Amino acid sequence: MKRSFAVALRVWQQLSHDPRTIALIVVMPSILMSVFYWVYHSKPLIFAAIGPVLIGLFPFIIFFLITSITMVRERNSGTLERLMTTPLARGELITGYAIALSVASLVQAAVTTAASIWLLGLDVAQPWGVLLFAVISSVVGTALGLLASAFARTEFQAVQFIPLAIIPQFLLCGMLVPRDQMVDILYWFSEALPLSHLVDAFNLLTSESSFTAKLWGKLGVLIAFAIGFLVLASLTLRRRTP
Repeated sequence: MKRSFAVALRVWQQLSHDPRTIALIVVMPSILMSVFYWVYHSKPLIFAAIGPVLIGLFPFIIFFLITSITMVRERNSGTLERLMTTPLARGELITGYAIALSVASLVQAAVTTAASIWLLGLDVAQPWGVLLFAVISSVVGTALGLLASAFARTEFQAVQFIPLAIIPQFLLCGMLVPRDQMVDILYWFSEALPLSHLVDAFNLLTSESSFTAKLWGKLGVLIAFAIGFLVLASLTLRRRTP
């Protein structure tokens, strides 16, 4: 675990020297939430219904993108190969990245949640629950990004995984059409996608005043997705692009 924290510290140092990435992580979600608020300023019910879900959707997408591109860059630059010549195990490397980006996601979630509730007037029954699931969302996105990076040879290819890994989940997660109104095959396929359970959780957070058994269940499912993706990422991790 000590080696994983050393990797996490290295990632934090890299992020601290990249103002654009810091802005993307910390500021961009709040800007996007503000744009969404003004688009539906005359229809506040739409913002109230979709706004909480977006707090969880943005970190999932952003951290998937950052993680997949970063890992491909590390591999192509030879940094990953040098790290793998040390006693550092693959699982420790993957865990280190997950720790570092989870802390970054906590900052992002706190800023976005605070801006949405106190500046944009978003009404949520459980602000701390929103914060928790936003962090979990970023962890799942990070884990999926680590897994996707194993199959990309260039940073451009990493970006190309968005239509494959993100867009189908967005279409089937229940934001556009309630999942229980989908045909059976799409409904059961959506059950196997983490974003569907994330949207379910945020819908529960806006309607229930306490942390119910359903929310605990969704939390457990999302954690299982994150662990599964991290395990697969550690098994498929390559030192360098052939």
